[in-house]
Order: sequence, then C-alpha cells, then structure tokens
Amino acid sequence: MPPTAVTTTTTTTRTSTGDGGCCSIAYVRSFQGLLKIGQVMVLLIAFLCVHFEWRYYHSSLRYFEVVTAWFLIVFSIFFFVHFFQLQSKITCINWALTEFLHYVVGGILILIASIVVSVLSHGVSSPLVAGSVFGYMATFLIAISIWTSYKVTCGSQPTGATV
Repeated sequence: MPPTAVTTTTTTTRTSTGDGGCCSIAYVRSFQGLLKIGQVMVLLIAFLCVHFEWRYYHSSLRYFEVVTAWFLIVFSIFFFVHFFQLQSKITCINWALTEFLHYVVGGILILIASIVVSVLSHGVSSPLVAGSVFGYMATFLIAISIWTSYKVTCGSQPTGATV
C-alpha cells in the first residue's frame, strides 16, 4: 500500500468592531445599547425634575435624588464598559451577573423612590409629578433590562429530564 499524505489547513479569522478601534459603535446601535442610553437619559431627567424643585423640601426627595443619581452613574459606567469593550479586558468580574444584580436592586429602589415622590407630589407641584413619572419610566426600562439580562445570565437551564 502506498504511503498517504494528510494535509491540514488552519484558517484564523479576526473580527473587528467595524471602525478598527477600541470602541464598539455597533453596541450603541444595538437594543442593549439603546436601552442603556434611554435609562441614563430618563434617570437624568427624573433627577433634574426633583432636584430643581426648590419650593418644597422633604428628606424623601433627597432619597429620590440619591437613588437616581447613583444608578445614573452606575448605568453610565456599564454603558462605557460595553462601549469600550472593557468587559473582555477585565475578566475578573462576571459582568452579566453584576449588571443583573444592579438592575434588580436599582429597579426596586427607583420604584420605591418614585412611589414616595408620587405621594409627596399630591397638590404640591408639577416638577415632582414629572420626576415621579420619569422614575416610573426608568423602572419600566430597568424591568426590560432585567428580563433581557436574566435571559443572558441564567439562560435556558436544563430541566434534568431526559427524553
């Protein structure tokens, strides 16, 4: 039998972000990117509505400001982590789980703060009503993020039943 020669060819394909840089413009245009931008914008408007209501002072309004400002900063950080693709460079953090937990805690705290501002805004002023409405909108956007994050973080787990 004559000797047989086996030739193996390996091909490597590199993908880039489209612009060849460290920024992901595709992320900004994706559903997750637009959702984070929407969350940041709505939280900023909610914060500003309540912050510049100078005629009425209550400690609950400061709670609303602290919660919205904190999660505004956190969601901005998450956006920039994905925009600059830092999640692939900082591997010691489970980014999907971190975002999921921040969304859950943020959704609950912002919902509570929005309810409190809604109660306080009865008969007081329209900026507080607008702040609470934007707080509810932020809660809705965060709920969408929780749903999409849950699908990524937990995914479809095997049920254990074999067919």
